[in-house]
Amino acid sequence: MYNFFVENSNIENNKIIINDNNYNHIKNVLRMKMGENIQICNKETGESYLAEISNILTDIIECKIIKRLTSNEPKQKITVFQGIPKSDKMEYIIQKSVELGVFSIIPTQMKYCVAKINNVEKKMKRWQTISETAAKQSKRNIIPKIENPISFEQLCKKIKEYDLSILAYEKEENSDLKSILKNNKEVCNIAIIIGPEGGIDINEKEKLEKAGVECISLGRRILRTETASTAILSMIMYENEL
Repeated sequence: MYNFFVENSNIENNKIIINDNNYNHIKNVLRMKMGENIQICNKETGESYLAEISNILTDIIECKIIKRLTSNEPKQKITVFQGIPKSDKMEYIIQKSVELGVFSIIPTQMKYCVAKINNVEKKMKRWQTISETAAKQSKRNIIPKIENPISFEQLCKKIKEYDLSILAYEKEENSDLKSILKNNKEVCNIAIIIGPEGGIDINEKEKLEKAGVECISLGRRILRTETASTAILSMIMYENEL
C-alpha cells in the first residue's frame, strides 16, 4: 500500500484532501482509481490513517478515513550528527537512516571534513526531498528533518540536549553499543555522532567526552562514514525493536 504525507489542515473529521505533488503522483503516475486504499500520515502530528480514495477531481483527491493506524515509529528519537562527507554519500546516508528509523539528521562540519556545502538552501531542499521519499517508501509516520549544517563548536553545545550521546570511534576498545543500550533502556532522545571520511580528530574526541559523550566501538573492522550510521541504527533497531 502506498504512503503519503499531508498537512494537518488537509484533514477534517473523516475526510482527507490530497493536492500538490501527491495529487499528480496518485492520479497520473500510479493511476489509482476511486475505491483504492492508501496510507496517509499527518506531517505535523505523525498520526497515520488507512483511507479510501472517494473522489478524484480536477486538482484535488478526496479520501475517506477508514481507520487510524498504529504508529510504527521507534520509541526513542535518534538524531545523527553526520560529519559532512564527500560526493553524494550524504544522500545515501539520509536514505538508509530514514529507512532505519532516524528522527533527524544534522550535517556537522568537523576537522577532517573535505566537502563544502556551497548552496546550502538548494542542498537542504534536495536532502529533505530524499528524506520524504525514503519515509514514504518505508511507511514512516513522520518525515525526518534534515537540519541546517552546524559547526563542531555548535555540536558540543547542542549535545547536552540529549539523554544519551554516542560517538562511533574507531580506536575505542573497551565500550560497545550493546552494553550502553542495555544500561540506558529508558532514555528518550539519543544522539549519534559519526565522523567524516578522515574520522574524528583526537581533540574533537576529548571535547565531546567532556561534554558527556560516550565513545563506542562498532566492531573489529573500520567502517566507511556512509556505512557507520546504517550499522549503528541497525544495531539499535535489533536491540530495541526485534
